[in-house]
Amino acid sequence: MQHTAPGDLLGPAIAAAFDAGRAILEVYAGTIAVELKDDRSPLTEADRRAHQAIVSALSATALPVLSEEGRTLPVEERQRWHRYWLVDPLDGTKEFIKRNGEFTVNIALMERDGLPAGSLGAARPIAGVLYVPVKDLLYFAWPGGGAHRLQQAATRGSSSPYELAAQAERLPLPMPQRPFTIVASRSHASPETEAYIDRMRARHGEVALTSMGSALKIALVAEGSADAYPRYAPTMEWDSAAGHAIAHEAGRTVDDITTGGPLRYNKESLVNNWFIVH
Repeated sequence: MQHTAPGDLLGPAIAAAFDAGRAILEVYAGTIAVELKDDRSPLTEADRRAHQAIVSALSATALPVLSEEGRTLPVEERQRWHRYWLVDPLDGTKEFIKRNGEFTVNIALMERDGLPAGSLGAARPIAGVLYVPVKDLLYFAWPGGGAHRLQQAATRGSSSPYELAAQAERLPLPMPQRPFTIVASRSHASPETEAYIDRMRARHGEVALTSMGSALKIALVAEGSADAYPRYAPTMEWDSAAGHAIAHEAGRTVDDITTGGPLRYNKESLVNNWFIVH
């Protein structure tokens, strides 16, 4: 599967996202029991079930899977991979627990980026699936295929990505005239974010602010509902990769604030540098 076209690999990824979405909604409909992981972040049965569903569905591709809920792998092993899946089975666990619907399933197809591998990274996202189970809303993209948004997605059955793209809206969407819009995290305000907002006010005049949980913030920039998402707070590689691929195919950039270049992945530490999607 190392040389299979990314668009062909996206079929199993979309099926995996739908399977995970069903598993998540089964838990969402009942009582949500919450545990705390070692880093004090919340974990639910939905995270576990979604992880299992995704790993099972992606096994057909024979590519390695790096998942938030999977085992920790040595950097030497994972930096040898040419292609792999980077997965957050349930992005926005806090939103899931609050039952506000703002959580996603994130699956990204990663590939060596051609730059020297090392502590600063080795890979880039080339295709992505971002699924919103509560809304049955699917964002997906692959190189040359563009970025797409599809409503009532899981109800369409096991169509190929190419068939789904023909039924979907191409990103970015046409948008009415509006102020420069910044989307920010619901949980992570920071002085650096405020300073960025002030700079954009100086540049654009009126600035509209909107808040959102999970990788939906990246999707809003990709589709054109927002102009920028500044992230001056910690995230993990699996939080951003799927959205990054979709934003890139929609003509947006995901800039690493530290290096000034595109955000890189498969670093020694899987914690992202601060970044801006715009």
